[in-house]
Amino acid sequence: MLVRKAIFFLVCIYGLVSCVTNNKVQYLQYEDVNPDTVLLDKVVRTYNNNIPQYKLQSGDVIDIQIESLTESEYDFFSNSLTADNFNNISPGSAAIQGELLDSNGEIRFPVVGSIKLENLTILEAQSIVQEIARRFLSDPVVKIRLLNYRFTVLGEVKQERTITSFNSPITMLEAIGLAGGLTDLGDKSKVKLIRQKNGVTEVQYLNLLDEDFINSPYYYVHQSDVIVVPPLKQRPYRNYFGQNLAIVLSSVSTILLVINLFVN
Repeated sequence: MLVRKAIFFLVCIYGLVSCVTNNKVQYLQYEDVNPDTVLLDKVVRTYNNNIPQYKLQSGDVIDIQIESLTESEYDFFSNSLTADNFNNISPGSAAIQGELLDSNGEIRFPVVGSIKLENLTILEAQSIVQEIARRFLSDPVVKIRLLNYRFTVLGEVKQERTITSFNSPITMLEAIGLAGGLTDLGDKSKVKLIRQKNGVTEVQYLNLLDEDFINSPYYYVHQSDVIVVPPLKQRPYRNYFGQNLAIVLSSVSTILLVINLFVN
């Protein structure tokens, strides 16, 4: 009888300390929503997001495609990547095939010389290069894409990795999804964001459990962001105590049986 009580007591303790409630798991919760009364197929709220326009900075690698009616033998811009090459480019080869903005935020072209693109959006950079190309080419069309838009996701995610994306902007939830999503023991209420901004490293904690996060200025990922997902307090119990629970219960049972034999 004593053995059964001890085992039951240990199991109850494990259940209490390792339990993870739904309010620590579900993304973007809204406090006044009752799961039993959710209105289906109807817009219940709207948010006005100001999608950030990324500005080029020193160290960025970009692809510049310039198309024109000028014959190729007279077009010194024609060594840029073609559309087919761009579609086949890999993140690892971007730095080799693209144009690197130097420490002054400039790129160099034959004849033209240096063109400063730092602190310009992609559209602004396209306009600048197109205006310069008009001096030498007939009806040029310029397309610029950022090749090394990258960020890192670490901690309680299924695939810790540095991700290079050719699409921007990306939301924080999309970034976590690209890392395979959070594990069951990831703490969504204290996600750490490390961001480089004007030579300063900022650290911010984000609560992904609250739907109001959609209004946050940190809703979108920036170039070179590092996202660190901490574990819930239940993690040690799940990963260590839980795995060894059978051994612990067996050992306790044996000890209690021996004690019971000696007592009787």
